Amino acid sequence: MGLENPDIAPMYKKILMPFDGSACSRRALVEAARLARFCSGTLRVLHIVDPVRHVTGFERPEVYTDEIHPALIRAGEDLLAQAREAAAAEGVEIEACLVESRGAPVAQLIVEQASAWEADLLVLGTHGRRGVQRVLMGSDAEQVVRTAPVPVLLLR
Repeated sequence: MGLENPDIAPMYKKILMPFDGSACSRRALVEAARLARFCSGTLRVLHIVDPVRHVTGFERPEVYTDEIHPALIRAGEDLLAQAREAAAAEGVEIEACLVESRGAPVAQLIVEQASAWEADLLVLGTHGRRGVQRVLMGSDAEQVVRTAPVPVLLLR
């Protein structure tokens, strides 16, 4: 099939992988790292901080700016550090990228990051929600698949 032929360049040189620390994103990270190693590609792990999901609207502004926002950024940086360790265990160094949502949908930010970085492939972990759960919760993965400018590999 040509996989052994060194004259054939791997197709995925830039792999973008959103990482939220969930079990499914951890499994997807391992697969993305393996794929990056196989293709001699670069893996960029993206974490999106979405403050809107973590505030009630009753916080005083100074509590948000002094406590909540810094804690969300630290948590995101900690997740990216965990991703670096997991990728290193697979023999791959990663680039880490932290993005704040500021109200934009997560799927939109993933697609924008893929375009801006000129990714060749997106690798996403998905919870595989179906039926009413998917209708109520929505599916970031589904939105990414519908709008991504590059191929998307979904892993449950």
